[in-house]
Amino acid sequence: MEQSLPLVFAGITPGQFAKLTARAQAAGINLGGNCGRASKFGVEIEWNYSAETGELTLHCLDTPLFVKPEAVNAKILALVKESVG
Repeated sequence: MEQSLPLVFAGITPGQFAKLTARAQAAGINLGGNCGRASKFGVEIEWNYSAETGELTLHCLDTPLFVKPEAVNAKILALVKESVG
């Protein structure tokens, strides 16, 4: 089990968060709601989004032995960047 530090993004609008969740859904990861946990292929993530503050926290909690948390974080960063614009 490998964990990384949480990734925190500021200034995320509800529209950007909706776009992000749609992109994640298309990739097979259901980010249902403003907070929760999801897993796919042994990668477990946790998220918390506050529409009031515009803060989004994404945290890779677990990966299988052959996947580094840094690789998951790189994918998360790319997904957020694509969604936020």
